[in-house]
Amino acid sequence: MGAANLGPQDQAAVLRWVQNNIASFGGDPRAVTVGGQSAGAYSALSLALDPETSGSITRVLLQSGPFGLNPQDPHQAAENADAYLRLLDIPVGADAAKALRALPAEQLLDAYGRLSVQLAAPGNAAPPMYPVLGAPGMPRTRQQALSDGALEGKTLLIGTTRDEATAFFAFDPRIQNLTTETALDVLTAQVGRHTALDVYQQHAARLPQATPAQIFISVQTDGLFRDGSLEIADHHAAGGNTTYVYQFDYAPAEDPYALGATHCAELPFLFNTFDAYPGSPVLAGAGDAQRTLGLEFATAVAEFVTTGTTSNWLPYATAARIRHFG
Repeated sequence: MGAANLGPQDQAAVLRWVQNNIASFGGDPRAVTVGGQSAGAYSALSLALDPETSGSITRVLLQSGPFGLNPQDPHQAAENADAYLRLLDIPVGADAAKALRALPAEQLLDAYGRLSVQLAAPGNAAPPMYPVLGAPGMPRTRQQALSDGALEGKTLLIGTTRDEATAFFAFDPRIQNLTTETALDVLTAQVGRHTALDVYQQHAARLPQATPAQIFISVQTDGLFRDGSLEIADHHAAGGNTTYVYQFDYAPAEDPYALGATHCAELPFLFNTFDAYPGSPVLAGAGDAQRTLGLEFATAVAEFVTTGTTSNWLPYATAARIRHFG
């Protein structure tokens, strides 16, 4: 919390431990893969780009990273941390960390949930606390790090689901009740009027039968997830680095909430955990065909983690080489 990036510092410590000890468990410290999904992908990329940890990493797996989310400003991070402490009746100061450690996890999580509600704004999917620019673990922007060659020589697998942003906005009445004008107002607050008009019109033309809410959500899917992932893939592949790109397209036949292939939809397929979520709307009607798709996706990811390559999957160069699952 705050501007210290303690979470990324913990992750870097884990990576150092792996580097120093994995050989004792039969692993190869010269073949370390970091990977994650959503915030985990954001963290994995940060580790791969940070000069302090980049050299320990060989392969990078990035699933549904919200790379359209810029690192948090230090001043905003400090304000959010102070607001969090107030919710817990903890004075701001040097002893705050000690006081936080003395509280049960349930109380910390409850306060974080209340802070999320307190700071919520229509169309804003950013959490109250996430990595801070200029702090340990994130000394520079992603764009600057890529330009400096921080990812060079690493093998990359990166992708998104087709309809990422439905998970964030499908159940929000403020979004579902948008008109064209109010949708443009929300987008204008995010990116300015000119860009808001441009992207809204592009998505409206691509989705002629869509409601303003559906158009807005499509804009958010691209802006928060897909555009940044493809930007990273394009840059990496252009430098001659092995790059694989996927899109997870599977959506259930029964889809009353119009979630489609939403954020996190690929995870039960990757980990074969269909039975753990029997009531999940993204798994409605899942059967043998879905388990076969899961095996295909999981096999591709496992091959990449193990060897840095995947069977029957050409490295990325153009959109035609994006592998679609589902």
